[in-house]
Amino acid sequence: MFKNKKLLVTGGTGTIGSSICDYFNKNECDEIYSTTTNLSKVNTNLDYVKFTELDLNNIKNLNLEKIFDYDIDYLILNAGLNKDNIFLRMSSDDWSSVINVNLNSSFYLLKHFTKKMVKKRFGRIIFISSVVAHTGNPGQVNYTASKAAISGMVKSLALELSTRNITVNSVAPGFIQSNMTDKLNEDQKIAILDRIPMKKLGDSYDIAKAVGFLCSENASYITGQTLHVNGGLALI
Repeated sequence: MFKNKKLLVTGGTGTIGSSICDYFNKNECDEIYSTTTNLSKVNTNLDYVKFTELDLNNIKNLNLEKIFDYDIDYLILNAGLNKDNIFLRMSSDDWSSVINVNLNSSFYLLKHFTKKMVKKRFGRIIFISSVVAHTGNPGQVNYTASKAAISGMVKSLALELSTRNITVNSVAPGFIQSNMTDKLNEDQKIAILDRIPMKKLGDSYDIAKAVGFLCSENASYITGQTLHVNGGLALI
């Protein structure tokens, strides 16, 4: 499906990021690139991915022309950070770092890669958002603000880039089975499942397949949209 194409997915060592890499690899994507904050965290099962160590919190001071000396067809902005706390106890550093990683870093990556996409008149840009961007969530004012901002960014970018055969969309996951949910106790898991009509957590491959669909020719007429993958948790 993705022959002769190149993919960059940020945060490729995480649960969702690694599943996206695996899905594209299994569907014949020629070259797969990713970023990580620590190369020592890279799973050996991802040896087909070309990783670059990148500090998204400090990206404005980096020479992206030198770091990313290649063009891509698909840009998946997946890397994310959460530093949860109730608003009255949230520090300015916790606010700034989450906004920088989840939102501001996208500005610099997009500035770099969209120029190349415009030149060749093709590109697929996918943001990984979150259900809480649309519902809110106590203790996550910084995180929800960063993810909610993506919705506006997606719509405006889609309008600007649509005449160049570049689509811009986002995928908003609900509760996904991950290392984070594995740490929850039974009562916490039951409380979450009670809120989900399908009565199960999502799988990271549910997100990878949604991303794959939006990058495929089947979605060539879809842009400026958010695809909600949440088992009915939020009907938006």
